[in-house]
Amino acid sequence: MRVALSAMTHILVDARNDRSYYRSIKTNVRSYTAEEGSPMASKAVISLTTGLEDLEKVTVAFLVAVGAAETGRETLMFLTQEAVRLALPGEAKGEGCAGCPPLESLVERYRIAGGRYFVCPICVDARNIDASLLIEGAELNGTVPMWNWIGDDGATTFSY
Repeated sequence: MRVALSAMTHILVDARNDRSYYRSIKTNVRSYTAEEGSPMASKAVISLTTGLEDLEKVTVAFLVAVGAAETGRETLMFLTQEAVRLALPGEAKGEGCAGCPPLESLVERYRIAGGRYFVCPICVDARNIDASLLIEGAELNGTVPMWNWIGDDGATTFSY
């Protein structure tokens, strides 16, 4: 079976005028051959810039990350700007909306599913955060380590 896959699919979520706009960008399309019924490896990267100032957006990002990790995808959350605070113990808490799962439970599910975090070192330094306090699965890493983690096979990415 011959399958065309995108080496990287990027979903951009951007709130403007209280509405969300979604744009999908595909690059580096390649063809792969797989045996019928064999699973194809995939990775997911969720880039999050928002912290608790927009708890609903954070919740959506974690829902996407948990979904990817719990379905067996290697999953990485790249935390930048205010989102770096979410990698500190006890910071990721609250409910983003009526009916939304508590953020604490999403963080725990992500941990159990083997999800990882790369936390922007520049953003951590700019906020005078003690990097030795990062939660399990979180490590200081910037864009080059993120690209190395993605590798040549690509990943599906989401930006919030």
